[in-house]
Amino acid sequence: MAKTGPQRYPGASTNYWHQSAFPGNAMESNVGVIHTTEGRTLPDYRGGRDAPNFTAVPDIPNQKLRWYQHFDFDVSSRALMNLAGGVETNTANAVQIELVGTCDERNASSWDGKRAGVDYIFWPTAPDWALVELGKFVRWAHDNHGVQLKSTVTWKPYKQGQVGGSYGQNNGVRLSGPQWGAYYGWLGHQHVPENDHGDPGNLDFARVLAHAGGQATEEDDMPTPFELWAYKGTGVTADAYAYLLDSNRRLVLLATQVAGLSAAVTALVAKVGEDVDTAEVIAAVKAAIAAAVVKVDVTVDDLTPGA
Repeated sequence: MAKTGPQRYPGASTNYWHQSAFPGNAMESNVGVIHTTEGRTLPDYRGGRDAPNFTAVPDIPNQKLRWYQHFDFDVSSRALMNLAGGVETNTANAVQIELVGTCDERNASSWDGKRAGVDYIFWPTAPDWALVELGKFVRWAHDNHGVQLKSTVTWKPYKQGQVGGSYGQNNGVRLSGPQWGAYYGWLGHQHVPENDHGDPGNLDFARVLAHAGGQATEEDDMPTPFELWAYKGTGVTADAYAYLLDSNRRLVLLATQVAGLSAAVTALVAKVGEDVDTAEVIAAVKAAIAAAVVKVDVTVDDLTPGA
């Protein structure tokens, strides 16, 4: 099968490229599978034997995901279990992404002396910047490969060993073979048949899709209505006061021009019927305009509110 569209994600490192050793199968990816590595650093994936197409490593100080690509976008990778005699998983048009971090609630706040949000990401409560970064990848996959911006599955919390958790083949959200074959869009390792892993837990993928589709609400940067209308503004580049100030300046300029023209007309009318001296008329008009401009400026300055 021919691969279409760009095969490398812009900016992704290929320092850990495994396609040369494990060529995989060409396909047209139309499903995205999200994993979590359950570790804090980029895995070796047993020399590539268990590698996904992409790994996203959080750069927490810089609020970025650092992407590593191991296979082409449209080449089968190796992070899913695939039992003999069942459905295909890795080769079923599925592009796979591993998120470095954890979905295990036991590591929700700390992990071997490390702190969530500082040293690693607990993905069910990932900071919004991380979801924005993941959303950028999801959007790119949509725009360049047609992977649909949707997820119709339930993302269950991990809860290892507990009833109602996402771990295990019978977790209540894992797809059947036919459901998997008919699925388009995004899901997690916990949803893929023939597998028992529960990652990435209850990742807020709705928020990821909102960012990917440009529909997420900005939480911090949007000015309030009061800020938009506040006198003198609050640092917003185009608040109401800026518009009013610009309008006032234009009005002053217009009033000055009208006053000058009115004075000129008056001076000319006064000369009608007299012996006209051109130089005298010009001097009279200039004097009238100057006097009118001074009068207008004084009036405006007197009415301008203090700073």
